[in-house]
Amino acid sequence: MKARMNHPAVMIPDAMQALQSLATVTASGGLPTKTIELVNLRASQINGCGACVDAHPRIAKKAGETDERLFAVAAWRETPYFSDAERAALALTESLTRLNDRANPVPDDVWDEAARQFDEPDLALLLLAIANINVWNRLNVATRQIAGAWKP
Repeated sequence: MKARMNHPAVMIPDAMQALQSLATVTASGGLPTKTIELVNLRASQINGCGACVDAHPRIAKKAGETDERLFAVAAWRETPYFSDAERAALALTESLTRLNDRANPVPDDVWDEAARQFDEPDLALLLLAIANINVWNRLNVATRQIAGAWKP
């Protein structure tokens, strides 16, 4: 496998800074790192981003995430491993990542559950985290970034 081109965010340093700044903002808020990494992994699975599906479990493991939960993210509804807040975050992630799959991309029940589980500042951080991983996924998929190529 070979990437189609160098990563756009690497080529345009201001873009990298902006994306990293957004990640820093979401990570420094009240959301648990594990929740953010579950969101990052689930969106990346949906988007078929091999680079992120490879990277985010490694990042999550460094934050103390378990293999059991990481292996179950794709089937989170069918497993007992996730809290109500994590389930709400994963449902919202799926809705925001699959915008075109239904007429009402973020149904009221998904939104209402997320709003029950997260206060407005944390919900705002969650929305920003979901948007950010979707940007990374789209850049990586478009340019065919290689899984594991980022590792030192």
